Amino acid sequence: MDRYKKHFFLSIIAVLLVGLLAACGSGNSEITNASTKSDSSFKTRTYHSENGEIEVPANPKRIAVLAATYAGNLLALGNTPIAVNEYPKTNKFYEGKLDGAEVITVDSLEKLLALEPDLIITYSDDKNVKKYSEIAPTVSLTYEKYSYLEQHIEIGKIIGKEKEAKAWVDEWQEKAKVEKEKVQKVIGKDATAMVFETYGKDIYVYGKNWGRGTEVIYQSLGLKAPEKVNQEVFGPGYKAISSEVIPQYAGDYIFVGDGAATTDNSFMKTDVWKGIPAVQKNNVITFESESFYFNDPISLEKEMEFIVDALTKGK
Repeated sequence: MDRYKKHFFLSIIAVLLVGLLAACGSGNSEITNASTKSDSSFKTRTYHSENGEIEVPANPKRIAVLAATYAGNLLALGNTPIAVNEYPKTNKFYEGKLDGAEVITVDSLEKLLALEPDLIITYSDDKNVKKYSEIAPTVSLTYEKYSYLEQHIEIGKIIGKEKEAKAWVDEWQEKAKVEKEKVQKVIGKDATAMVFETYGKDIYVYGKNWGRGTEVIYQSLGLKAPEKVNQEVFGPGYKAISSEVIPQYAGDYIFVGDGAATTDNSFMKTDVWKGIPAVQKNNVITFESESFYFNDPISLEKEMEFIVDALTKGK
């Protein structure tokens, strides 16, 4: 009897052990599967940056754009950044698209950390680049290195949407041909233009790839630059001048940014200003600086509409 009891209890123990091992095996399988699933949902790829290869998310979802001019490129590609600096928020062309984005300043790294970005994009001269890279993969771009079209394609490469970025560029170039022809029929093929803004008492003339509508005016629509603008401004991108020499840089058309709230436009009351042919012919076009500062697809399309209308309206 004792022998039978012994075998009975050993059988029970064996069954329990098998069940326990099966349960443990099942648990390990679930953990492995969960781990595999987690790994597959965070795939990375290599982006060849200015500073070497960087591993970035294959499909980033939480992107912080701390370079002001790139926020609109992201929006145009269907990605709303979770964080930006203060400047994109003032662009009326975005029509509330950044309302949910947090504003990050150079001194609010803790706030950026709390947002848990999976990718950060900024300028190469941002003093916090190394600190950003400790929070998330960080790509820094040198603004002057890219034309406005190259800029959009590069942002597309960074976030895995190069194909979409190139598609917009192709569409834009086709649209530009049509708008250029429309403008030239009205003002001719040799019309010149100057673009400048005043900040306080400082006056800045802009080149062909420095926002403020310059990409549309000089590149897409083909207006020519006055000789001094071409020689002295196109290279560096911008140049500070005094109000007395504005006539030397003025073209057939003058585009003037309304500048900051502290802008001093008192020079427009002087005889020097009033004596400029473009002023006398009413060919001065004022634009909103805070929105025209940008050269992303969303801003460019709005700028194109405004500039073409201004150059052809009533003519």
